[in-house]
Amino acid sequence: MLHHASLEIRAGDADAEVAFWTLLGYPEIPALTEKLAQSSRWLQDPASRNQIHLVYEDAPAIPRRAHLAVVRTDYEATLASLRAAGFEVLERERYWDSPRAFVHSPAGHRIEVMGFAPRD
Repeated sequence: MLHHASLEIRAGDADAEVAFWTLLGYPEIPALTEKLAQSSRWLQDPASRNQIHLVYEDAPAIPRRAHLAVVRTDYEATLASLRAAGFEVLERERYWDSPRAFVHSPAGHRIEVMGFAPRD
């Protein structure tokens, strides 16, 4: 099981990133320690308890093609919320028969949204 992934962002992008991830079903949670809270923001999917850690960097690494994929059982509603918030959502060919789309976070990270995880 993957517990968390970390994404580098500028501290000034933190509020916009938290709002974006909240639309994806990852509301903010307190960082584990005060020291960590000074250098990052933490988000968690309440159902899976998977976390995203937004780590502050002056010159963050933003990969061009690499991405995170999140599964949202409320896929259509999630895409609608992203579009309503002004994000460009690019629906793609189904893989594993799952609907999927790509969107970029405010800091520029490429995120894949899937309707369900691959099945056996």
